[in-house]
Amino acid sequence: MANGWAPDSAVQDQIEDSVTDAVNAARARMPKGVGLSECEECGEAIPAARRAALPGARTCVACQNRRDRGTKFSSINRRGSKDSQLR
Repeated sequence: MANGWAPDSAVQDQIEDSVTDAVNAARARMPKGVGLSECEECGEAIPAARRAALPGARTCVACQNRRDRGTKFSSINRRGSKDSQLR
């Protein structure tokens, strides 16, 4: 069912765009470049299994968990209604 001038696929398009944005944000947070053998925050050794599973890892699991808890994701409000903008 179309809403106003929107095409029938508008809701699905919004869902797909939201998922794509979330995937791109997650990829942007992934480590890039050369990994380290020791954590850049605490200096503990990064296990070989972590380095193999996540090339470019620069932190140990404990420090990465602390970083992830602090990450806040801000999404784009794709709804057009005024009420959704006020939330």
